[in-house]
Amino acid sequence: MRKRLLQSTLTDIMKRNLSDGGFSNQPHGMFRPDATAWAMIIFKTQAGHEELVEAAGKRLERSQIIDGRVVLSQDHLDAVWPTPLSILAWQGSSSSKDSWSKAVAFLLQAAGVHWENTDQALVGHDTLIPGWPWSEDTHSWVTPTAMSMLALASAGFREHERVQAGVRLLVDRQIPSGGWNYGNTSVLGKELRPFPETTGLALNALAGHVKQEQIQSSLEFLLEHVSTFRTPLSLGWSILGLRAWHIVPDLAPEWINETLERGHRFDGYDTASLCVLLAAGLATGGLESLLPSVPQESRLY
Repeated sequence: MRKRLLQSTLTDIMKRNLSDGGFSNQPHGMFRPDATAWAMIIFKTQAGHEELVEAAGKRLERSQIIDGRVVLSQDHLDAVWPTPLSILAWQGSSSSKDSWSKAVAFLLQAAGVHWENTDQALVGHDTLIPGWPWSEDTHSWVTPTAMSMLALASAGFREHERVQAGVRLLVDRQIPSGGWNYGNTSVLGKELRPFPETTGLALNALAGHVKQEQIQSSLEFLLEHVSTFRTPLSLGWSILGLRAWHIVPDLAPEWINETLERGHRFDGYDTASLCVLLAAGLATGGLESLLPSVPQESRLY
């Protein structure tokens, strides 16, 4: 990633920093917990932004309710999907340790709605495996499950039964020919097509949990198509997923630069998408390689 592009992109994100410390997802927008968490993750990698990160973390805490979940807004208390992102953002922050601990505790007991699948031709996956949902009282899907696994693994729970259930869920939801979509493998007997962003995220979450041969077809899907991706989420998560498995395409920096330049030329990207793309350019491995380590005595067991 070219330094000039990195700095101009960080400046663009900084313009979304609100007076209360949080970040909006678009210029002149309203506070969003996901935009704030992603901005914190990125600015923690850059020296000199400690006060900004601290203020953003405090604003993010006001999106947390008493049981530990971090919600999209006070009008949507069932939208719990910002919780794992917040855990990643708060990681290593002594001032937000209590909020981090509460969010981890919530995630360990949260789960999607599950039932016995009596018609494999209708829904082509095991509906009994517990994962995590986007919203409370709904089924578990790939993105919130993978993000929750990353958050809990980073907090010291890599071997916890909930994370291991997440591993089983993602393996079960892998499309037979490779990759992942939002969470089904087939509907009415027809195999669905994989999405690059969910494939990269799932590969990132599974790194270190399964053998490469179990996900080789998904790696091959990304390697075949990643050179054509030019949206920040598709390209960013694809590169992070490959990096998590120690695969670094030689042209990845060029693809990231091209995607950033396209954003500058047109209407720009939302904050979360920009941060995913920057993470792909800054990371030496998967997303976890960008996060501060948690001291052993600070972990929860």
